[in-house]
Amino acid sequence: MRAMMNLLIVRTSSMGDLIHTWPAISELKKHYPNFRISWLVEKSFADIASLHPAVDQVITMNWRRWRAQLWQLKTWREIASLRQHLKAVDWDVVLDSQGLLRSAFVASWTKAPLAGFDWRSVREPLASLFYHKRYRVDWNLSAVERNRSLFAQAFGYTVASSPQFGITAGECPVWLAQQPYAVLLHATSRAAKQWPETHWCLLAKRLFVEQGLTMVLPWGSEPEKHRAERLVAQMPAAVLAPKMSLREAAGLLAHAQAVIGVDTGLTHLANALNIPLVAIYTDTDPARTGVVPTPYARNLGNVASCPGVDEVMEALLLCQAGV
Repeated sequence: MRAMMNLLIVRTSSMGDLIHTWPAISELKKHYPNFRISWLVEKSFADIASLHPAVDQVITMNWRRWRAQLWQLKTWREIASLRQHLKAVDWDVVLDSQGLLRSAFVASWTKAPLAGFDWRSVREPLASLFYHKRYRVDWNLSAVERNRSLFAQAFGYTVASSPQFGITAGECPVWLAQQPYAVLLHATSRAAKQWPETHWCLLAKRLFVEQGLTMVLPWGSEPEKHRAERLVAQMPAAVLAPKMSLREAAGLLAHAQAVIGVDTGLTHLANALNIPLVAIYTDTDPARTGVVPTPYARNLGNVASCPGVDEVMEALLLCQAGV
């Protein structure tokens, strides 16, 4: 039997980027069951990393807070503690799949052989100078396929035909009554990515009348909560979700009869759970950052192209039928 090997993956953020790494981890573990996989992430995304069963250890950092509080002694103590921890472990290999200067810099604290993208394959080419082994990955590939290609080249195997996210459904939230429901992921990072509120309300009415579904609207920030409250008040059957952890959100999504979402991390999480899903894009290209198309998931829209309610309903029916 081959000896256990310690691998560190450095992919610190954001939620969608971490989820896009899951299929590569699934494939890696299939080829190398002897790998003990650790994952370095931003503390706020620890739940996302830990959801994958092949991840043995999640190591957290607070880069965003550290950057804003460099003048505080506590910040430097936390940085020193992380650096000491990374350096103390006997890593066989460290793979930086983020490709940023900050991720490459932190990866270098391990004093282990580093692997990552070559200078032509990342947004910050200088990051590649930190790596001992560099790999070319086509920019035209989707985020999921870029990760799969990097992992396959770094560890010497061939990418399989279809990606497998490799996670399973969590528990249904205790606060949600036992009733069929749809999750409407209305919140996103930029106003240009939002879908019109009138569209959400019309969609909710059709889902209630045609399928008997209750709408559940999650939120993350106070502005998102206010928007969700406004939408819930205009819908025939709707529930404002409480503040949830990412693990709790995964449970909510996993038991939904349908998920409709804009370009946001939770939409990609629903994609990984194989729930009937329609992903709506109004300001980004789904060919690059969209969900992985499956019989249960479809992308609609594009840059400056906003799909209508009829188009979303038609796509959802096909996803629910698994065709």
